Amino acid sequence: MPTKIRLARGGSKKRPYYRIVIADVRAPRDGRFIEKVGTYNPMLAKDNPERVTLVQERIEHWLKQGAQPTDRVLRFLDQAGIATRPSRNNPNKGEPGKKAKERAEERAAKAAEAAEAPAEA
Repeated sequence: MPTKIRLARGGSKKRPYYRIVIADVRAPRDGRFIEKVGTYNPMLAKDNPERVTLVQERIEHWLKQGAQPTDRVLRFLDQAGIATRPSRNNPNKGEPGKKAKERAEERAAKAAEAAEAPAEA
């Protein structure tokens, strides 16, 4: 049975509260789960130690059994030192798109024309 370590949403409208659970991949997000292994409360301050609580022993057990954490849970596990999250590298992320490059070239051409016109007069 393939399992995931993922978040199950609880709380009321506009006040989210998440349980970190071990669940079958076919189960619904907030539905049936196998075991609760932690909590996440995004309403608390980022430096609050109660924002993310984990049961390290059980998480390690399930990781050994082959459970795959979701990306958000893997971030929590990486902060706690339980698992390592590979760093991502996207060198093209900060590069402007094709249309933005075209607009920048047009602006540069207009600026060059404007600089030449007063010099000739």
